[in-house]
Amino acid sequence: MFKQKKSLWWLVMLVVIGLAVAACQPQVETVEVTRVVESTVVETVEVEGEPVEVTRVVVETVIETVEVEVPAPGTDTGPVEFMSPDNTVYRTQTFGDIDTMDPNLIYDTASGTLALNVMEPLIRYNREDANNFVPVLALEVPSLENGLISEDGLTYTFNIREGVTFHEGGTLEPHDVAYTFQRGLLQSDPNSAQWLLLEPILGYNHCFDITEGIDPDCNLAGDKDGLLATATAEQLLATCELVKAAVVADDEAGTVVFTLAVPWGPFLATLPPAWGSILDMEWAIEQGAWDGSCETWQNHYSPGSENSELTDVINGTGPYMLESWTPGEGYVMVANENYWRGDDQPVWEGGPAGQPAIKTVVTTLVDEWGTRFASLQAGDAENVTVNLADRPQADEFVGEICDADGACAENPDNPNGGLRKWASLPSVSRTDVFMIFDTGADSPYIGSGQLDGNGIPSNFFSDIHVRRAMNYCFDYDTYIAEALNGEGVRNNGPIIKGMLGYNEDGPMYEYDPEQCAAELEQAWDGQLPEIGFRFQIAYNTGNTARQTVGEILQSEMAAINSAYQVEIVGLPWPTFLRTFRASQIPVIASGWLEDIHDPHNWVQPFTVGTYAGRQKLPQEIIDQFTALVNAGVATADPAEREAVYAELQQLHHDLAIQITLAQAFGARYEQRWVDGWYYNPIESGTYYYAMSLK
Repeated sequence: MFKQKKSLWWLVMLVVIGLAVAACQPQVETVEVTRVVESTVVETVEVEGEPVEVTRVVVETVIETVEVEVPAPGTDTGPVEFMSPDNTVYRTQTFGDIDTMDPNLIYDTASGTLALNVMEPLIRYNREDANNFVPVLALEVPSLENGLISEDGLTYTFNIREGVTFHEGGTLEPHDVAYTFQRGLLQSDPNSAQWLLLEPILGYNHCFDITEGIDPDCNLAGDKDGLLATATAEQLLATCELVKAAVVADDEAGTVVFTLAVPWGPFLATLPPAWGSILDMEWAIEQGAWDGSCETWQNHYSPGSENSELTDVINGTGPYMLESWTPGEGYVMVANENYWRGDDQPVWEGGPAGQPAIKTVVTTLVDEWGTRFASLQAGDAENVTVNLADRPQADEFVGEICDADGACAENPDNPNGGLRKWASLPSVSRTDVFMIFDTGADSPYIGSGQLDGNGIPSNFFSDIHVRRAMNYCFDYDTYIAEALNGEGVRNNGPIIKGMLGYNEDGPMYEYDPEQCAAELEQAWDGQLPEIGFRFQIAYNTGNTARQTVGEILQSEMAAINSAYQVEIVGLPWPTFLRTFRASQIPVIASGWLEDIHDPHNWVQPFTVGTYAGRQKLPQEIIDQFTALVNAGVATADPAEREAVYAELQQLHHDLAIQITLAQAFGARYEQRWVDGWYYNPIESGTYYYAMSLK
């Protein structure tokens, strides 16, 4: 009996020990992993009757079931290593396609990101510092000290680097630099950044277009047919000669000299962005671009991105080359293994040199957040665009947090998290709501085009009571809480908070539905409450913050009167951009990212330049703002500028030409095996040459 009990006891002990050992072993779990898989398909198509091979990148989302080992509870797994599956390939997912590869037309972040990795400017920002510069295709940054800026501030001389080769084989020479800027100024185009150069170089601050010298009343701005029909041969020749005299190359001396019309403190700050990228003159001409002759420039004036000869081709001197671009899907860049920069020529002191560490950069366009999020979780992308509203989801996987200065610390709540978050990045951008004063009767976004309850007249927002109502009806607190995840602060005019000219005590519209209703009762001779209206508001697909703008206005208007109908339209980025530029949609949520860190770069586009043009502001309104904009940039005295901008912001409030929203704080999410990223608030996109992967 005793022996039998003893045997059972040992049997029980063996079972317990077995269970304990099993509990200490790693557990196997089955999980679903979402992967974005790219493949290349070669198709034969007919072009003008001839068979042509076309390479297309196919992007598929694949869900796989895999078994993974999960450490047993309480097991000390030791330090986690974060290693890339392939440290030569960087994969990023975002939304918003390239608009153009023509550097003289680039004025959006997507296009700028590509350009500044494939092409190069004379100078660029010194890493995080938006106020200081380092030479790239120039040998040094001009200054008063080195004598390359004249004492009167009107002449800037650049010594051009030798031994630099374009991807297509051409050699960089000073005439390439001069051609780039001459072409940009003469081509102009209201939807380009050329106004930033026309102001200081030619002194054009009324039309902000090359045609200002021919027609100071601005009737020709952006109108190629009008220019060809009305300008005389003498006027066209004089315009071109004026430009060529302002930007002069000397190949023998190795220099390019800019002679400004007015002293312009921010001139150097205007050169590093994508529109300062240098073209190979001979290659551009081969593509059909302007041939450099003063007899032909007008034929290339204001082409729009859809008509530029260089919209879908690119040739630079940069560390990367464009391998392929599939519109609507993405693009691939590969390292330029013949890159000119050696170990003795870093971008900045202590910065990278030699050939790029990352050999391939794959940018995939993915509008849907869930797909981007799955790729980020699975490690199938080094970085994805994370909208403000989606940050809480991504935050759950963050193991390291860094600030704008590059100081990083482990996340104590999740030290083994695979993501790194760059948090509270001070933004120099803002999304606002723009009301078009006249969309034109042919707009497809104004319903019936009549004040009959099923549409709006094309000039619906020319009524100041409608514009004030839109400002009062917007729930700003809800926008900041939901669209910006609480990470934002309201602004009270074009100038961003913390910048010279921002008035902390300036007036701003508050959310007030009753006042909104009262303004609508006064609009359009009191007809709106009975008749109602219907119009559309647009945002670019994938941008949930801008989508929220539409939802707020839709909800608030309907709450006042069910006859007040607002429809929300999501448009792909290229369509969104073209629609806004054509002033076709009555209300649109769009953003401004500053070009240079100066209040002039905010007041100008919002009141007399880019947005004023797209909104079709009446000339009498533009004239009021023009006097203040010019006064603000004409003086270097901070106190004088403050006074001018205070008056400008008050006028902006009184006329209610836009709905000014909130300045958001930025954030970036990346895998912890990424090295070398840095934050410069006004640098377009990511500069991959500075980076590597573990």
